[in-house]
Amino acid sequence: MKINTKPCAKKDREKGYSIEKSARIANTPNSGKKGGLSKPHEERKKEKLYEQAKNVGIDGRSKMSKSELIFALRNN
Repeated sequence: MKINTKPCAKKDREKGYSIEKSARIANTPNSGKKGGLSKPHEERKKEKLYEQAKNVGIDGRSKMSKSELIFALRNN
């Protein structure tokens, strides 16, 4: 796995995130953008939450309910 060395990844590591989580956060398409334009998880369809969980590698996502997906995405 290639570890991202962007400044935002370093800041995430300083917050206590694992190397893998820091890399996932730093490598997302909107990692450097601000503005809060995305909808809250609760307003998204389960299918979109599933796709997001798939993109960040959450195991067991196919058996999760919408609320479980939201919890997993927030606590991954």
